[in-house]
Amino acid sequence: MIPLTLETVSYAGAVGLVVIGGLGLVICNHLFRMLLALVMAESGANLLLVLTGFRGGAIAPIIGYGPAGAPMVDPLPQVLVLTAIVIGVGVQALAVAVLVRVYRTYGILDMRELRRRMEGEIAVAAGIAAPGSAQVPLGQRPLPPVPDYELVRRSAPVRERGA
Repeated sequence: MIPLTLETVSYAGAVGLVVIGGLGLVICNHLFRMLLALVMAESGANLLLVLTGFRGGAIAPIIGYGPAGAPMVDPLPQVLVLTAIVIGVGVQALAVAVLVRVYRTYGILDMRELRRRMEGEIAVAAGIAAPGSAQVPLGQRPLPPVPDYELVRRSAPVRERGA
């Protein structure tokens, strides 16, 4: 069994954030919720990076901070995470600005409805027919008619029990 230490809980939390963020990106259709899921996944990835440089009982990597020869944590993951946080905030600000613009233009943030409206606008602007189903029969043959099972059931002779 895995020992329940602070380090184990931290790793589990980081992996959990990445998984929750990934699932949110896959499951959600609302653009703002997808952005929040992306932020959660990014936070989990940053926490995983910071945990890679962790050493139990080590001191901060600052010259003159602790005794000479004492073990220090690795500063490289901390620098990378700081850079990732700054870049992530910039990307998130841009994404929020785009979401505000999309909401002002269309009044919705639902991916399915937004895609349908945008494809319709593109088709009108290009002067072509709006896209239909991608499930067109091969060779443009018509599909066989679907039988009306209610009509078939009513017209079938009624069998008596035991016959």
